[in-house]
Amino acid sequence: MSDTKPMVVLVEDDDGMRGALQRLLKVAGFQTRAFESAEALLAADGAKHASCLVLDVQLPGVSGTALYESLAGERPPVVFITAYNNATVHVAVAAFAGATLLIKPFLGTDLLAAIARVSGASGSP
Repeated sequence: MSDTKPMVVLVEDDDGMRGALQRLLKVAGFQTRAFESAEALLAADGAKHASCLVLDVQLPGVSGTALYESLAGERPPVVFITAYNNATVHVAVAAFAGATLLIKPFLGTDLLAAIARVSGASGSP
């Protein structure tokens, strides 16, 4: 029997935050892949089977918004996360129709609701 749980791909440079979010997503019933940078995701072709992306906006090197813009073909739904609540971030995220922005710190339930919203799901997997 194949595993049909949705795949959420996470890019977050903070080790503690990345681990916590990956655990939350697994407990919520998602398959997860986590990367510490945009470059690591691109090198692994990590977005290939994603049902949804969760991308930190402020990453070292390539930003989360630049990463999302660079993805070829049909991009999966995206939730952007950031600790920087400013106009520059809001404008960058607003460029992507259907994207959601969560400001850190946020509740785990807020992330799960945002994933459901951008993915068009009515609840958890």
